[in-house]
Amino acid sequence: MTAAEFILALVTLQRAGELVLSHYNTRRLMARGAVEVAPRHYPLMVAVHAGWLISLWVFGHDRPVNVAALLIYLMLQGLRIWVMRTLGPRWTTRIIVLPGENLVSAGPYRFLAHPNYAVVAGEIAVLPLVFGLPLAAVIFTVLNSAVLAIRIRAENRALDASAAMTARSAP
Repeated sequence: MTAAEFILALVTLQRAGELVLSHYNTRRLMARGAVEVAPRHYPLMVAVHAGWLISLWVFGHDRPVNVAALLIYLMLQGLRIWVMRTLGPRWTTRIIVLPGENLVSAGPYRFLAHPNYAVVAGEIAVLPLVFGLPLAAVIFTVLNSAVLAIRIRAENRALDASAAMTARSAP
């Protein structure tokens, strides 16, 4: 197993584990009355992320590892963990809104409205560079940006509507 294959295996396992956690959190939120908003773009988002990871396996599995880029990627993982811990059981890969709940404003959400998307954008740009694949970094950064433009617009509308409902129901 090459160093690149080892790194890609870890990233693949991480992403698979996150999908399991997301599904678990989504089911629990839905059981509490949450609703999914704007699900139509989700398959496109999954396709971009799957294509990114598959392309890294195809083109990067036997490439030398750029240690500086890997260190940046590892720092992004620290930020990813911070985001996930801050959201706790509200972290999902879908847009799930739980009526009556306040928006999260702790942790990285004090500094950015969508820190998870900033981390993902960084990951998509940096991991290909770990394997010396700048074209993959550019292509998937552009594709991810297009999906995020759709997603962030939908999520902002959903969060604004939820915040307005919460404010109206407050005593």
